[in-house]
Amino acid sequence: MNAPASTLADNLKAVCTAIAQSEHEAQRTAGSVQLVAVSKTFDAAEITPALEAGQRIFGENRVQEAEAKWPQLREKFSGVELHLIGPLQSNKAADAVALFDVIQTVDREKIAASLAGEIRKQNRAVKLFVQINTGSEEQKAGIDPREAVAFVARCRDVHGLEIAGLMCIPPVDENPGPHFALLRKLAAEAGVSELSMGMSGDFETAIAFGATYVRVGSAIFGSRPPLTKA
Repeated sequence: MNAPASTLADNLKAVCTAIAQSEHEAQRTAGSVQLVAVSKTFDAAEITPALEAGQRIFGENRVQEAEAKWPQLREKFSGVELHLIGPLQSNKAADAVALFDVIQTVDREKIAASLAGEIRKQNRAVKLFVQINTGSEEQKAGIDPREAVAFVARCRDVHGLEIAGLMCIPPVDENPGPHFALLRKLAAEAGVSELSMGMSGDFETAIAFGATYVRVGSAIFGSRPPLTKA
């Protein structure tokens, strides 16, 4: 179940403390890792305590769900940075560019082309990450690692997109370390500096491997509500 407001604030503080400790242990600059609080499936009332506690970077999986809650929350709380961390359909590119500040899931040519068109049309600066399927899992979105560097180059050269970094979600049943190491290697080869990797169970490991963004949900908000069909 979701965390009460007081517990949520304590959870958020504990995660921030763990991030700072992990930065120190990895000899990283303090503040070099940004926390994306993953608020997918939680409603505005459940997210508000995190905003009141000072958190300003949030991650959502679905454009439609984010549209239903974030415009109102942004009216009350300034400085919010909203990340799309779930799959993006090309017919939602316009809405995604209008709503999100960062899109972490550029994962195919059609999406790159759609985003490029909408960014030009809306004249909006959106930070973009390419999602890499480091485990080559058939059911998972993302560019094959062998195609990652060439895809980033096509995003730049063909579509005129500025790619800030790479993102990955390692297989749940594998040691995440090698996947984080692979993402770091690919980022260096592609000439990008940002790495979005690490979730509630492994963000400390991700920081040791160079993560600049960690995506943490359940460790802050508690277990997610059961999915319901529309």
